Amino acid sequence: MVDINVDGFLNIEIDPSLDLFQEINKLKKEKNAIVLAHYYQEPDIQDVADYVGDSLGLAQKAAGTTADMIVFAGVHFMAETAKILNPEKKVVLPDLKAGCSLSDSCPPGLFKAFKDKHPDHLVISYINCSAGIKALSDIICTSSNAKAIVDSLPPDQKIIFAPDKNLGSYINKKTGRNMVLWNGACMVHEIFSLEKITKLKVRHPLAKIIAHPECEEAILNIADFIGSTTQLLKYTQTDDALVYIVATEAGILHKMQANAPGKTLIAAPPDNSCACNDCPHMKLNTLEKLYLCMKYELPEIIMDEQLRLQSKVPIDRMMKMSQDLGIVG
Repeated sequence: MVDINVDGFLNIEIDPSLDLFQEINKLKKEKNAIVLAHYYQEPDIQDVADYVGDSLGLAQKAAGTTADMIVFAGVHFMAETAKILNPEKKVVLPDLKAGCSLSDSCPPGLFKAFKDKHPDHLVISYINCSAGIKALSDIICTSSNAKAIVDSLPPDQKIIFAPDKNLGSYINKKTGRNMVLWNGACMVHEIFSLEKITKLKVRHPLAKIIAHPECEEAILNIADFIGSTTQLLKYTQTDDALVYIVATEAGILHKMQANAPGKTLIAAPPDNSCACNDCPHMKLNTLEKLYLCMKYELPEIIMDEQLRLQSKVPIDRMMKMSQDLGIVG
């Protein structure tokens, strides 16, 4: 019997002569499995995945797959979402401890107490949250569709937005709303240095600064373009500039460079001594863990059925609204 170790993954020695790309592709066929990966995963995982996308695209892909097993190369809430949408399918995650600082910043118990203080408010929660928060929400959104969803609601509708205060503040600014914001944030998107980015811009005066709306307002104020990971990716392909300073998790640069090979992409510098802006949770997943996860079908996402049903309702609303509004991942 194979067990998950205390670190949340299968710690089994792998034959170093194995071609992991070949083995993973073989396991996909043998097990009728699909590998879904977020843009923030390491390049090898993105290259072997069947689909690489952002939160909305991944949720849509998970909802429509005919695979028997979904292998989610991302963080825990993403694999949870896949399980919520596919109760009959096996959903596995290469590292069970691949969490999310934003999701962790919004514990369901505390959020329920916060929600109870605003009984006349509709709750819109960013998809980067736990199943417990989804179950307390009326509508789920992503950075791709948040503005459109908020705009589609009556102007006098009172709203709580959780858990990302930066995304919520950005949507308030874009829509003219005054949503009540939960005080949560993503550690990666809050660490960018305005001073270092400004100095970088001086060295590259023709560069455009592009940023994810989870960034702090000071960074968004100097950005030439703000968008979700998919929107940032498309922008670098279609825009005329040749140099970009990219203020989001550095994993996106792999797909950006592949899709825009003639352009120079510079990761926005963080406010620490590290030269990178990697999400430590996303990067817990490795190609080796992905292979073992597929081979042994562990660690598996198991969910209480009542929680699954409650958390599915606001996701279904988001999917329906996205479809009606013509938004795709």
